[in-house]
Amino acid sequence: MLVQDRSPKPPKPTPSPSLPSHHHRFSESKSLDFSTWFSENLYKIVIISLLLATVAALFFLRRVGDTAALFCFQESQSKAHLPSAIPYPNLPPSSSIPAIIDRSSPYSSFRSDRWIVVSVSSPPSDSLRRLAKVKGWQLLAIGNSLTPSDWSLKGAIFLSLEQQASLGFRIVDHLPYNSYVRKSVGYLYAIQHGAKKIFDADNRGDVIGGDLGKHFDLELIGEDARRTTVLQYSHDDPNRTVVNPYIHFGQRSVWPRGLPLENVGEVSHEEFYTEVYSGKQFIQQGLSNGLPDVDSVFYFTRKSKLEAFDIRFDEDAPKVALPQGMMVPVNSFNTIFHSSAFWGLMLPVSVSTMASDVLRGYWAQRILWEIGGFVAVYPPTVHRYDRVESYPFSEEKDLHINVDRLIKFLILWRSEKPTLFEKILHLSYSMAEAGFWTEQDVRFTADWLQDLLAIGYQQPRLMTLELGRPRPTIGHGDRREFIPRKLPSVHLGVEEAGTVNYEIGNLIRWRKNFGNVVLIMFCSGPVERTALEWRLLYGRIFKTVVMLSEQNNTDLAVGYGQLWQAYKYLPKIFDQYTGAEGFLFLQDDTVLNYWNLLQAEKTKLWITHKVPESWMTVSIEAKNKTWFSSQAELLKRVVSNLPAHFQVSYKESMDEDKQRIILCNSEIFYVPRRFVGDFVDLVGLVGDLDIHHKIAVPMFFMAMDSPSNFDDVFQTMVHRDQPPSNASLNIYSSQASAVHPWNVSSESDFVKLIRIMATGDPLLMEMV
Repeated sequence: MLVQDRSPKPPKPTPSPSLPSHHHRFSESKSLDFSTWFSENLYKIVIISLLLATVAALFFLRRVGDTAALFCFQESQSKAHLPSAIPYPNLPPSSSIPAIIDRSSPYSSFRSDRWIVVSVSSPPSDSLRRLAKVKGWQLLAIGNSLTPSDWSLKGAIFLSLEQQASLGFRIVDHLPYNSYVRKSVGYLYAIQHGAKKIFDADNRGDVIGGDLGKHFDLELIGEDARRTTVLQYSHDDPNRTVVNPYIHFGQRSVWPRGLPLENVGEVSHEEFYTEVYSGKQFIQQGLSNGLPDVDSVFYFTRKSKLEAFDIRFDEDAPKVALPQGMMVPVNSFNTIFHSSAFWGLMLPVSVSTMASDVLRGYWAQRILWEIGGFVAVYPPTVHRYDRVESYPFSEEKDLHINVDRLIKFLILWRSEKPTLFEKILHLSYSMAEAGFWTEQDVRFTADWLQDLLAIGYQQPRLMTLELGRPRPTIGHGDRREFIPRKLPSVHLGVEEAGTVNYEIGNLIRWRKNFGNVVLIMFCSGPVERTALEWRLLYGRIFKTVVMLSEQNNTDLAVGYGQLWQAYKYLPKIFDQYTGAEGFLFLQDDTVLNYWNLLQAEKTKLWITHKVPESWMTVSIEAKNKTWFSSQAELLKRVVSNLPAHFQVSYKESMDEDKQRIILCNSEIFYVPRRFVGDFVDLVGLVGDLDIHHKIAVPMFFMAMDSPSNFDDVFQTMVHRDQPPSNASLNIYSSQASAVHPWNVSSESDFVKLIRIMATGDPLLMEMV
């Protein structure tokens, strides 16, 4: 399709009248009296006068203090010289946008208020034939460059690439030819032809019972609406921003695509719920039996290659809503959108296909709060069949790297724009500035909104947001309890047995104990090969896994740091997680057996002071100019400037012996919340001095508290200078609190580690 220029063409410039010609080379001499001179130079006098008046006006504005007008002038001049990374598109008034009317498709006069929209790349499947027969719904199939040219299905409307291009929608110019995101054309077509409800589906799912009305709330207002209350996740914890809805429906060890991997370990059910009145669940996410919406990490680590998934959810569990400030993954193959949320159907085009619908879901949920709406998750509505095909992990990069940061960004985002569509455009622009998608999706959003207005869509009214205000206290009478069933799952092709329930119980206990502890992990190995694996391993247990490395990698959310001064990077991390119960530092050459740390007191300091191979005393001779003596001199300078309480504690621990220093490998240590302020102060006292991590950390610990008060949890640690050659497995013990050293530099190394750690945590075998 040719891209039409929608802006009016400028009129041709009118040629200026020619100056009168002079037939004589020399004109006749004229009188030089004042009146003659004034008349001939009148236009010059006027121009000079205007210039003088302008200068005088600007000078007057400066002198009288009318800086506002002058500042605007100066600001516009300065902005003209600044580079504009992403231009902000204009959204014209709806009255100035010409209507788009379907005059080209064979079904231009057809109208229906219920539509099913799917993308098709292959001949009609049996599931698609059954979708076409769902009573009361019109199936709309959207083709792409992979779709057979003779595609047809009785009962379905099919839009080929050529037909899509002829509809006049602006968004067509942004869409790739070979992607399911072309469904955006189908959404507009359905809205243009009377849609009030759109079921976003794919071609591999069967509606259970063949009736969508038995599963979803199709009527939200009027006599047919279900005037009931809906269970809602509790907003009691302000730090909880995303949930795994599969737990509510009986599958605690399964997680949906788009859930941050650090939240995978949250497997305990809700302590309590609240309730919300039905009628505002404008986006309704259904679950899928058989093959649920899972990511490639789950798909490849939870079963053998030739076994098809057949996972079931509790059909009797009640639907559950999400309050403002809390989000859930939303997909594009089993979701009902009501007309108040049609603006949220836009599938972004500058991200990977596996991330497009999930990013759309989070983006739409944030805007939904602006109109008082919410997302609700429903019991299984379709059965999807597992075709045992590859899941492209590389296509999920946008999810695993950015989704946690995106959720936090959306929770904090605010806009003062006066209308809903202006807020939508503002959010898309803000997300492009933050790097979640590109300028292409900003332009796409602007055209999407104009297309909606052009086909007659009325944008919903805004409602006052209460985000940022203190959340109301949940009284005892407001609490509602629902205990989910524990349904069988599949692990490596074998159904769960009773022992798995015990193992999951252990995982819940570990998560409950460390669920508010931040793990700070320093990676010396190649982060591009191991970062996601470390997060997957320890993210099941800890609140958050923060990663540092001398190999900076923003794509993997790995921050830069130097190991020899790693302690200097910790205060910034402490500031980011002010609600954390404590911080556990771990180097990647040390294996952490978290199941042996449950008895440790989280209000005390933990370090390897009872492990002689890690914590040792080094004698310093005054005349010996070794590295230790230079470090001792720096240490002496710091200690002499310590406040009294730090200095006394340190000197008592050292027994006033000035010829010794403590050297600790500091590969693992724990700082509880009550000592965070002291740790930060001590880092500040070190300042720019080049004190090594192995010298500074033990000094900090002895200055903060006496070693007799440290918890001895690491005294069972296995510590060797070097592992036995070709027999590193011989040093591992599941009874130890930690094991050092251990080398993980590739995925195969990680698999070996997981298999040996499974002696203490059998559920780890699900990962390999």
